[in-house]
Parts: sequence; C-alpha cells; structure tokens
Amino acid sequence: MNDHSVTPALTLTISAVERSTGLSKDTLRVWERRYGFPMPVRDEYGERAYPVDQVEKLRILKRLLDAGYRPGKIIELDTQALQDLAEEITVNKTQVISEEVADDIQLYLGMIKDYRIDEFRRALSQAVLRTGLQRFVIDLVAPMTVMVGHAWASGYFQVFEEHIYTESIQIILRNAISNIPESVNRPKIILTTFPNELHGLGLLMAESIMALEGAKCISLGVQTPIWDIGLAATRHQIDVVALSFSSLSSNTQVIDGLEELRSKLPKTIEIWCGGSSSILQKRPIRGVCIMKSLSDIPEAMQRWRTVRCAF
Repeated sequence: MNDHSVTPALTLTISAVERSTGLSKDTLRVWERRYGFPMPVRDEYGERAYPVDQVEKLRILKRLLDAGYRPGKIIELDTQALQDLAEEITVNKTQVISEEVADDIQLYLGMIKDYRIDEFRRALSQAVLRTGLQRFVIDLVAPMTVMVGHAWASGYFQVFEEHIYTESIQIILRNAISNIPESVNRPKIILTTFPNELHGLGLLMAESIMALEGAKCISLGVQTPIWDIGLAATRHQIDVVALSFSSLSSNTQVIDGLEELRSKLPKTIEIWCGGSSSILQKRPIRGVCIMKSLSDIPEAMQRWRTVRCAF
C-alpha cells in the first residue's frame, strides 16, 4: 500500500479508473498487492487516488491483455515499452486489411493529425456515396476504428484526436441513416449500452447495417440502466435488444449485466451483442447471441425472420 501523503494535482478515483480503463476495482487492488503497480496515493479522505500517468499505462495494459498478453509478463515494462508492443499489434492488424484500404486509412488518419477535419469529413462522405453505406461501414469504418484505438494506445493519437474521429464518424453515419427510408418491418430493435459503457460508435455502425436490412431501429444512446432497457423493450414491443461492448468494458459487468437483462426479458425478445470486449468470445451466455463482426448482422436478421415467420 502506498503511504504517500501528498496527492498530485491531477488524479482519478478508483471508480473513475475502472470506467476509463475497463479494469475492475478488484483487479486494480490485486495488481497493487501482487505487482506493486499501480501505485495510488491517498487523498484527504484516505481513498486511493491514481495519477494520470499511471492511468495512461493501465489503458495500454488493458489493450495488451485483450490481445492475449499476461499481466505478470508486461506490467513491469515502462510506458514506452508497452506502447512499442501496442504498435506491433497495430501493424499486425493492418496486415489483414487490403493494401488499398490500409493506405486510405493512413491518409484519413493523417488528416486528423494535420487538423484538416473538414477535409476528413468530406472525404468520408464521398466514400459513403462511392461504396454504399454497408461496405463503407464494414470495409472502412470498422478497421479504421480498430486502428484509431491502437493509435491512441500507442500514443500516436491523443485523446482529443480520438474524440474528433468519433464525432466525425457519428455525424456521417447519422446523416446516412437519416436518408434510409423509415421501415415498418420487423424485427423491431432497441440499441443501447450498459451503464459505464461510454463508447457508442460500434452501436451506431450496427444500427447502419440493421436499418439497411429493413429493421425498425430505436436507439437509446449509451449508458442505459438495465431496468430501463427491459422496460423500454416491453413497452415498445421490441423483438431484439442490441448491445455493444468496447474493450474497456469490465468482464464482470458484461457477464453479470447480460445475465440480469436476460432474466428480465421474455424469451421472445432476443439479445444480440457485439463489440471488442474479449469476454464475449470466451464465455457464451445462454439466451444471448454474440455477433463476431458486423458482417454477421444480415445473417442474424434473416435467421430471425425465418424463425418468426414460421409461427
């Protein structure tokens, strides 16, 4: 336990660190005892307070854990060494993308780095018109979002640059969705995230595909309490609840939340989940359909219609 009596000017509480990194409070405490990191100081009330530089390191550690690294093997590395590992992951991710798309992504990210935001948005808006919304989302936005996440973890992107990227994509996708004729078809889908899940870009990408496939989509935005998700689903006579989980989502919150939501919904309402949270692929949950990628959505929609139309 750290006995420092002076709290740095800029620190985060353990709850804020959990939300920011996706590492649970229990994990933070275990690492503190077992590895000597993080090393929180104590605030005036005796509570743990985490300096910003430690939080930045914790964020990179979480990215590397999701990539398969073990904490005991990397936690003693300094931030620069961790960033180097994260950059290697980014390179490996890039190799599975076509050379043409990778070049386009680098060009787009360079626009953000050069503060050419209007040019970035115009270029992407033109890409939507050229390729169509579905291909734009699956072939460009999805891999670009992964690369932005790794660019942030490696230190190439600052937080404000990641926010500019997210805001720009949201504007473009919302505009594209608004131009899709409103559907009266089923399934009727609610899209949202659990409390403490701040990232809604994956949700918006999923909504784009669902709307194109003829679903009636109702977005609740992010951070909807589980009780309210169940209430909304019942009152709006929803067929499917779609949820997105980023890599910063706590594994415990994901599993416990999904099990709680499943228990509150009638069996006739399906739960579809996707996102970069690694726990989704490692631990199946009864009554929950896991989407490994956005490309799984059309097949899931077809399956739902085939099954429901049989009754």
